[in-house]
Amino acid sequence: MIKKQILIFVLRWVSSALGMWICIRLFGTIYGDYNAWLFISAGLVFSIVNTVVKPLAKVMALPLIIFTVGLFTFVLNIGMMALTIWIIPDVSMSFWGVLASTLVMSIINSLVNLLVPSYNEEE
Repeated sequence: MIKKQILIFVLRWVSSALGMWICIRLFGTIYGDYNAWLFISAGLVFSIVNTVVKPLAKVMALPLIIFTVGLFTFVLNIGMMALTIWIIPDVSMSFWGVLASTLVMSIINSLVNLLVPSYNEEE
């Protein structure tokens, strides 16, 4: 059970790192030298932000999510991407870059969710 959860987390981390590589290279600005560790750490930060911060933000924004029939969730996703970019050192991105990155990461995460089972699926 634990090995399966770790494997699923690592697969999601790798997909997030790949997605962040695409987003930062296309829409961001990197100051200074960069290598694979920048994108690996960006994927980890994005995974942690989505695992820890996003559920808390969803609970706090629940009235807005209900009032907008779920559309406010996209605003939360933009905020999670902006927080991730803010945490990563030597990387910056414009609002439009964050918006485009949110769309790209949503597509990548949707594909990964189709291919990788969730944590609570029985064997």
